[in-house]
Parts: sequence; C-alpha cells; structure tokens
Amino acid sequence: MQDTSVLTPGMHVLIRAFDDVPEHAFELHTIEDGLVTGMAVTGPFAGEYGEPDIELVLRVLSPDTDSGSQGTA
Repeated sequence: MQDTSVLTPGMHVLIRAFDDVPEHAFELHTIEDGLVTGMAVTGPFAGEYGEPDIELVLRVLSPDTDSGSQGTA
C-alpha cells in the first residue's frame, strides 16, 4: 500500500501472505512507525493479536468497522 497515511484504528485491511501465514483480513488498533497492531480477523490466526510490518498492508477492506450492518438473528 503506497499511502499509509489513510490508515486509522478500526479499519479492516488486507495483509499479504508472509512466511507460512496466508493472506488475511486484519483489524487495525494502532499505526506505529513501521508497523501496525491489531487482531487477525480471518485465517488461521483469527482472533490473535499481531504486529505486522506496515509494508504487509495491501489495501483497505473497510474504512470503518462501525458503519457496517450488524444484522439480526
């Protein structure tokens, strides 16, 4: 992702595959110098905290997770 200045806490982003970890959705908690912190939303580490390098962010999946529909059961 070229312009990381658009990243804000709460966004869902796509993290590219690295090592043995497949591409996956990730919810941002903080944007630090050179890395982001948050939780994996999909993939084998869903629900796990992580600190991937900011270069691994491919694109924004949703600008604000609070704006989506909650749905009903």
